[in-house]
Amino acid sequence: MSGKEAKVVAVEEPKVMAVEEEAKGLDYIPEVILKKRKNRDELAFIRKKQLELGNFGKKKKKVADIKRPEDFVLEFRAKEIDLIRMKQRVKRPRATPPPVKSNLVFIIRIQGKNDMHTKTKKVLNSMQLRSTFTGVFAKATDGLFQKLLKVQPYVTYGYPNGKSVKDLIFKKGYTIIEGNPVPLTDNNIIEQALGEHGIFCIEDIVNEIARVGDHFREVMRFLGPLKLNKPEAGVLHGKKQVFSDGGDTGNREDKINDLIIKMN
Repeated sequence: MSGKEAKVVAVEEPKVMAVEEEAKGLDYIPEVILKKRKNRDELAFIRKKQLELGNFGKKKKKVADIKRPEDFVLEFRAKEIDLIRMKQRVKRPRATPPPVKSNLVFIIRIQGKNDMHTKTKKVLNSMQLRSTFTGVFAKATDGLFQKLLKVQPYVTYGYPNGKSVKDLIFKKGYTIIEGNPVPLTDNNIIEQALGEHGIFCIEDIVNEIARVGDHFREVMRFLGPLKLNKPEAGVLHGKKQVFSDGGDTGNREDKINDLIIKMN
């Protein structure tokens, strides 16, 4: 064998070995190991955030408060879906609405946090329903029911009777004075704020709300949103379907009084 031939053979051998290595493909990694790697990476991410918060954060946060990148993606998608569904509910041709049984409506916010679009949150805030399990009285109007349609997956409402109004105001009623909630235990506070409208005591407030009197708006400005108790397990099922279809939301009509008893 000549020197040139020997040189050719020496060059070609590595090429054959490279082809054989490429044919082998990627190494097989069991699914269990991949899951362990993912969990290990997530724990490392959380630990890093904990250290950052421990060194620089003024308020100590829990591990559950730390959001991963995929959490932000899911939250954004949920908000976009909420906006689309809100527009669909408003544009959907409505059947003949049921007759209004009362001029007074009691609204309770029962759901909603990270999955709400900004526009939905603004509607809830306009009705003073800034947190879950708060309730407000409102006068039944077309504009009110249009708002309720927009935020239907997050509220339930109905027509409270006189007893429910009295129990709610006596137990949960309060006003805001210099930024602090003050319970309605002193009629002097009521007289100073509403005396010019002929309302001097808590019984007058109950009467004005129950009959939706001429000064209903002034009374509602005086009162803060009622903070209700979280219902026991089984009372609400977390379903965004309307109450008439077996869910929690929407119009309960007179049955709102049963829910008020369980949350007052």
